[in-house]
Amino acid sequence: MILELADLRIHAGKQTEFDIAIERGLHEVIQHAKGFRGFKVNKGIESPDRYVLMIYWDTLENHTVDFRESPAFLAWRAIVGPYFAVPPVVEHFDLLAKSA
Repeated sequence: MILELADLRIHAGKQTEFDIAIERGLHEVIQHAKGFRGFKVNKGIESPDRYVLMIYWDTLENHTVDFRESPAFLAWRAIVGPYFAVPPVVEHFDLLAKSA
């Protein structure tokens, strides 16, 4: 399984609206994508305009090809993109170790 980690910075003062938008986008768009296995979203405490989005995929290609090159990506960005203050920083990770 692959972890997609996205560091999201949104426009100040838009947290309540973004909270609704990101949940909508995750439930309406991303959870239906090929290879999708789950997600977590964390909100910043010290930096309330910062969010960390973690999405679990079966393979890297499920995100980088199947999703990113599909119309679903455009739908996702239409929902959450207007809130981004800067482009998201996205990286992918393989699991090395975990707790029981």
